[in-house]
Amino acid sequence: MKVAILAGGKGSRLAEMTDDKPKGLVELGNRPILWHIMKIYSHYGFDDFVIAVGHRGQQIVDFIFDSGLARTATHVRSDGSHREAPPGDGGEWTVTLVDTGPDSPTGERLKRLRPYLDHETFMLTWCDGLADIEVNALLRFHRRHGRAATVTATHPPPRFGRMVLDGDAVVEFQEDAVLENEWINGAFFVLEPSVFDYIKEEPAAIEHDLLPALAGDGQLMAFRHASFWHCMDTVSEQRALDAMWSGGAAPWKVWAN
Repeated sequence: MKVAILAGGKGSRLAEMTDDKPKGLVELGNRPILWHIMKIYSHYGFDDFVIAVGHRGQQIVDFIFDSGLARTATHVRSDGSHREAPPGDGGEWTVTLVDTGPDSPTGERLKRLRPYLDHETFMLTWCDGLADIEVNALLRFHRRHGRAATVTATHPPPRFGRMVLDGDAVVEFQEDAVLENEWINGAFFVLEPSVFDYIKEEPAAIEHDLLPALAGDGQLMAFRHASFWHCMDTVSEQRALDAMWSGGAAPWKVWAN
């Protein structure tokens, strides 16, 4: 099964770290976040990746081509031409990198990946979220319900303390509180090819167009992941994740080496 990764965004809220590189190459430890995400999937046996590149995309292509991590790697340029990496020695992944334009919305990026997804069930994630998700359990859940799409639902990281009120009286402060009934889109999708029927011709965003349309048709189910999930959308979030990795306490490191 192929894993699609959207790695074309500009990472504007990480501006001081993305002045000279794409968001997917911002490092945690000495490895880009893109590598961390791919390692999660490959740990569970999913090592065939289709990556949408856009903003500073050539840097991601160069990273994959030069790192030796890929068994085979292909770059599909915007004009449709292909460039193959030299055969790798010891690489564990098959990687197809597809130019999807520097400013394309997420729905358009996904649509441009369609020819490389074999018209079969596939996985999808962004290039800025990490989790200790059991990917095989996610896939089993998707196959059981038989709908077009599964999204991983996660608890939002607590950013503010909460006050417990009794009438107008404050009776308790709860720091770092997580509400059990509060869920957000944590990405880590499993999708059927039929989802492409919901992407219209005009520019579309997955979050604002595709997912609501699927939900409206009863075709979107949520896999609840109550354990670790963390995004890397801001500098402070990058620093928090980097500290976890550097301290040897990175929950998303499900692989042995």
